[in-house]
Amino acid sequence: MDWRDSVIDAYGRVEQTLERALNGLTPGDLNWQPHHDSNSMGWLTWHLTRAQDVRLSALMGKEQLYLSDKWYARFNRTPDPQDRGFGHSSEDVAAFESPDVQILLDYYRAVLERTKSYIRSLAEAELGEELNEDRQPVPTVGTRIVDV
Repeated sequence: MDWRDSVIDAYGRVEQTLERALNGLTPGDLNWQPHHDSNSMGWLTWHLTRAQDVRLSALMGKEQLYLSDKWYARFNRTPDPQDRGFGHSSEDVAAFESPDVQILLDYYRAVLERTKSYIRSLAEAELGEELNEDRQPVPTVGTRIVDV
């Protein structure tokens, strides 16, 4: 198995897990928080997908699908490229109103297809390229595609 197939398989398993976890959930289920400091299933799915969209879009040098395909509107949110859940307070999470399961999965699938296309385009030598970020250790393309 090629390294690309392994990475694509791992991302595909996320899709399968989301499908099982979200199957049959109502809007109430998606927004339910077991504790006031907990994240809802809808918020977690949105946040997971946003993180993948933001990071892979940056690697590709392309606009986030959230913006270019207007996914933000389907989530009833503003077109803010930084709106991805990082730094959200408990109040922010509680205020998040999840769309239905189909929209959550459709957004993930759109990001997944773009992710697969990007991974297929990479040469193995590109995995070691360092990113221009002020972090230690300096992340590489390879670490970024697996740290989503």
